[in-house]
Amino acid sequence: MAEPIVFISHFKVKAGKLEGFKRAFQETIKLLEAEKPRTLAQIAYVNDSGTQLTIVHLFGDADAMDIHFQGAEQRSNAAYEFIEPDGFEIYGTPSNQVVTSMRGEAAVAGVSLNIQPTHLAGFIRPMVG
Repeated sequence: MAEPIVFISHFKVKAGKLEGFKRAFQETIKLLEAEKPRTLAQIAYVNDSGTQLTIVHLFGDADAMDIHFQGAEQRSNAAYEFIEPDGFEIYGTPSNQVVTSMRGEAAVAGVSLNIQPTHLAGFIRPMVG
């Protein structure tokens, strides 16, 4: 049975770059929504001071996450004009390729990567109305 994967990425917003990030991210979201239909959710949140950003990604299974990660390096490099990594979390069991990629990215950025691979229980409900 396929198990869902939640990927949470944390970032520091570079000084004076929040508005530029918002504009660039809106375009990226449009492309991802159209080109990555197996990505169930990608939602961004920023703190009140506009200095900390969190992006929550939801995938139905490891294959969907692999597909989402195709082209991720280019998307990340473009985003790093505005933000810098501050840590990553993965809940569920991604592919070895994703784990290797994320370990490398975390090491280069000098941030943590927390992986909790064992899915216990839960459900995903589509939005109603």
